[in-house]
Amino acid sequence: MTTRLQATARQRTLRSMALLPVVVAAALAAGCGDKGKSAEGKATQAAARVDGSEITVHQINQLLERQQGLKPEQAEAASHQILESLIDQQLAVAKAEEQKLDRDPQVVQLLEATRRSILARTYLDKAATAGAGAPTADDIRKYYDEKPALFSQRKVYALQEFTVPVGGEQGKALIEQLKATRGPAQFVEVIKASGVKFNANQITQAAEGLPLGIIDPLSKVSDGEALYITGNDGFKALLVVASRSQPVAFEQAKPAIEQYLTAERRREFALKEMKGLREAAKVEYLGKFVNKPTAATSASSPASAPTPAPVSNEPAASTSIDPAALSKGLSGLK
Repeated sequence: MTTRLQATARQRTLRSMALLPVVVAAALAAGCGDKGKSAEGKATQAAARVDGSEITVHQINQLLERQQGLKPEQAEAASHQILESLIDQQLAVAKAEEQKLDRDPQVVQLLEATRRSILARTYLDKAATAGAGAPTADDIRKYYDEKPALFSQRKVYALQEFTVPVGGEQGKALIEQLKATRGPAQFVEVIKASGVKFNANQITQAAEGLPLGIIDPLSKVSDGEALYITGNDGFKALLVVASRSQPVAFEQAKPAIEQYLTAERRREFALKEMKGLREAAKVEYLGKFVNKPTAATSASSPASAPTPAPVSNEPAASTSIDPAALSKGLSGLK
């Protein structure tokens, strides 16, 4: 079993391991024969030269690090593919510079926008890494205990997902009819008999693979019943066809939880840092933005979009889904 928390840590480890063959190969090449040496006889990290311009092992490694789920045995093949793409890129860049496209106003603006984005993100990443601090053993244990549906009472679900674009009173009436059904067969009969259009999808998913906001409500839904997520334009019904218990022990989950809490602390610190920078700065809205300075949500604040609410067959299980939680899921915990 896995969670996205642990999977993220494992993927980073795999990516680090994946870099080893490339680095070792480069070192061996640099130390064996003239092919691994520059004109001055010094070891070089160049992987190729394109019309005199070098492509380095460092460039290849940077791109390797960004490849999600790369296995160590795939590193060598991936490095060769990346090198070929960098060669193509260099050829196109050379032609662009030859035609002075790097001086085109739109290109200059795009390059500047990219530079600003990288600088801002790097500052916030560094500030958060230095200031957020690491979660304590108590923090990790508390998170485990507060998420039984994700760990100690974890389940694997066979679900039928129905997306029904019918809202308002008609949608509410149909949900009440569906709540009265017993079992998947009767559920499908009722929704078909309603005459409304719907899309259906069948999935098998462990709790951690679901959006965080529905894990707890779904854990309270019995087999043959459904969790309803309502919105202005319709609703989504998650029918639990079957479920089985597959708990995760604390020691097994601990590294993943620590990784997740660290990332969350850094994210929260970055939001706080950005809020402080805004409060300390003098921001003037101009033009059409003068009269509506609060119309848009700040990039440093969580999204404030309307949130759908899940509704189960038991009224007490009706709760709101946190917008941030809806956008996240934890992938596999093994």
